[in-house]
Amino acid sequence: MADAAVEFLLLNLKQLLLYNADLIYGVKDQVDQLYNDLSMFKAFLKDSTENRSEYETVKALVRQIRDVVYEAEDVIDSFVVHSALHRARGTIYRVIHGIDYPVKLRTVAKDIQSIRNKINEIYQKQSFGFGIIQHRQGDRPTRDSSGKKAPVVEEENVVGFDKEAETLVERLMGGKPELEVVSIIGMGGLGKTTLARKVFSDPAIEFEFYIRPWIYVSQDYSRKEVFLDILSSVHKLTDEMYKWSDERLAEELRLHLQTRRYLIVMDDVWTTGAWDDLKMAFPKNNNRSRILLTSRNREVAVHANSPPYFLRFLNNDESWELLEKKVFRKESCPPELEDLGKQIAKECCGLPLAIVVIAGLLMKKEKTCEWWEKVAKSVSSYVASDPRQCMDILALSYKHLPYHQKACFLYFGVFPEDYEIPVWKLIKLWVAEGFIQQVGEISLEDTAEEQLEDLVDRNLVLVEKRRSNGGIKTCRVHDMLHDLCLREAEEEKFLQEIKEFGHVPTLNKYRRLCIHSRVLEYISSKPSGPHVRSFLCFGGEQRELPREHASFFHEAFTLLRMMDIKSISLPFFPVKIKNLVHLRYVALYGSFEILPASISDLWNLETIIVETSARSLKIEADIWKMSQLRHLFTSASSRLRGPPAKARKGDKDPLVRRNLQTISTISPESCTEDILARTPNLKKLGIRGNLATLMENKGGSILFNNLTRLDHLVKLKLLNDTFPHPPSNGILPQLYKFPPNLKKLTLADTLLDWEHMSTLGILPKLEVLKLKDNAFKGQRWKAFDGGFRVLKFLQIARTDLVHWEASSHHFPRLQRLVLKHCESLEKIPSGLGDISALQSIELYHASPTAVASAKQIQKQNEILTISRLKLLIYPPELPIMGDV
Repeated sequence: MADAAVEFLLLNLKQLLLYNADLIYGVKDQVDQLYNDLSMFKAFLKDSTENRSEYETVKALVRQIRDVVYEAEDVIDSFVVHSALHRARGTIYRVIHGIDYPVKLRTVAKDIQSIRNKINEIYQKQSFGFGIIQHRQGDRPTRDSSGKKAPVVEEENVVGFDKEAETLVERLMGGKPELEVVSIIGMGGLGKTTLARKVFSDPAIEFEFYIRPWIYVSQDYSRKEVFLDILSSVHKLTDEMYKWSDERLAEELRLHLQTRRYLIVMDDVWTTGAWDDLKMAFPKNNNRSRILLTSRNREVAVHANSPPYFLRFLNNDESWELLEKKVFRKESCPPELEDLGKQIAKECCGLPLAIVVIAGLLMKKEKTCEWWEKVAKSVSSYVASDPRQCMDILALSYKHLPYHQKACFLYFGVFPEDYEIPVWKLIKLWVAEGFIQQVGEISLEDTAEEQLEDLVDRNLVLVEKRRSNGGIKTCRVHDMLHDLCLREAEEEKFLQEIKEFGHVPTLNKYRRLCIHSRVLEYISSKPSGPHVRSFLCFGGEQRELPREHASFFHEAFTLLRMMDIKSISLPFFPVKIKNLVHLRYVALYGSFEILPASISDLWNLETIIVETSARSLKIEADIWKMSQLRHLFTSASSRLRGPPAKARKGDKDPLVRRNLQTISTISPESCTEDILARTPNLKKLGIRGNLATLMENKGGSILFNNLTRLDHLVKLKLLNDTFPHPPSNGILPQLYKFPPNLKKLTLADTLLDWEHMSTLGILPKLEVLKLKDNAFKGQRWKAFDGGFRVLKFLQIARTDLVHWEASSHHFPRLQRLVLKHCESLEKIPSGLGDISALQSIELYHASPTAVASAKQIQKQNEILTISRLKLLIYPPELPIMGDV
């Protein structure tokens, strides 16, 4: 994609010229001139974003710009690698091979001049192309740079499915005691998943079926991954289970499901073979268990002995109702737009996906008759008389995206179909890829989150789960939109998905490579990708990489910037990774005990994700040398190296890392003044280990006090890990020693007395409090007045609490209460029912009296109509066997 390529190359060249000019010594002037030449393309690309599909001349110019930018990037990046490796080698080697470097310099200078000539040629043509579009401006949304806007959490608008949902609920709850399959059949985009989700979330279904896993099957699935996903809903997965065969997993599943009532949703089953492949795990018990299956193929339903429920198209009135709800939310359509709106809705031929995507396009533009007429004509020409031309309707919305969002949307193609994408990972990838540009004082990550919310508003991205603060936790795209991403990405040479293994595919000019199955088979074919910048595999099945292939990545892809291979278990840490000098993002998995010092040489690295089976990780890498580092994630407790003793402290300290936002998880011993004083902009911190160390007074100094200076810290995890010894009773520091802007706090195994809640309650900005297993102990908790003024989410897990005394004024803004394995708790305080903001109470393995008290709160809530309170109870109260 030309837009993203130019933006990234300009940023890369700028950083080279400012911070690493020594690596381009001898060609610095030429690189500087190249930077100026390429800058001319930015305005043209921005202005042409919506007109490329209309004018072949503009489209051809954009392709030429993309190709020459890729060529320039290859020349510069290759020379930087050569220069960095040359500098890293010993003096004797450099003397012997000294003649190579001047030759390389001359070659690069010649290549840069050739590229500049091509740029000049394109620029002459661009003058003509620019004349075509100079009166047609692209989308330029204004943005408030003063702060981040709150996410819009919109309830799902489901139109025309009420009777269908009622019918399916009756089918699932009625019928014979034997296992039955219920199928929803219809073309892509018709709303099968939306309807299934509506049924899945129905209170009667939630009450009837305690075990309710939702599985996305899709075209390319792993039987083992499907079985593991279902098994995880009934049993805690162990490392050993991941090594089991499919047959062993199926046997284990049958064992757990045999005596229980379950509902399994199998979404997007494509073939009869897929059903045959998976049905072996489902026991045919007599507990009224059910399987809800969605498919585009009627034969799948018939083959599964399920009378197919055919999903109909929306009628014209329903289509308009859905379009109006999506565009105007709770408002009404202006009269002057109503006829055009009904025409647009009608042209979508009753296909819900087409309607909501077009609605996203209409919502983001100025609502004028002229614009709506243009959309009506476009939709009409795409659909014609065949509603299966939906792909072109979806492409219309993509073509009208702002130029800075197109790359972000196409990037969804790197994930497998129907993959549930963790948003924290997606945002780190977008930032490292260079898709997100700095806007005012807002951080790149916050800007990326806004971009995602905007794609959700446009109905191009689906929200799967939301965080406790309302933000998006996981998301995905509809499979038809996933196909659109891959189609457009292939045309743009944006990414290549590896599926076929009949021959080693030619990687050509593709910048990104994604592969999600048979990864080891692909690696053993020894492919080479001199242009590849991203290697990503998100397959669910983890495989161990043979030692002979451990050097594959740095040899095959020398210019790599992004490497996410967490689905591959590495036999040892790949030390040669230091040769990938352009690396910005890396995610690895293995039995690592050390993060080697050589990682420090990767000066571009922004995100490090290391998952290890070891309990602790020694970080020998010197993070103080890594000026671009933003996020450090490790699954084990990690011991950080402090900065050199001779380093200065204060504003002029060269080792202060202002980019660093995340460190998780580190040992308590790492929370020293030397370390935390040099991470002033830290937003997320996870600490795991013996937390008593944090509170020890050594020579008048307490490590926890160093957290006070973290003014930007909003998320803190304190995990008390004293293995192999049992945890001892914990204590909390005084209020003023906590970070002042803390919004989310997680505690585990701290064994605090309930009196310490008075300290947490006074934290002025605390919105989310997660008390995980054994965070607090004691049989009585009496809430105090004046605390938890802004708390929205409270979770309590595994505690011996029996009596809880509280009223609405103790938690005035509480929205969600979650209690897990609090079997000793006799009842939930009735006063919580008076909280007007309370939206849901969730009980997992609670006592019968606690369940009864929750039901009473819900009943009282309905009588007083304070708010619509949702009550979730797991496991649900089982009916008497004679009533079944």
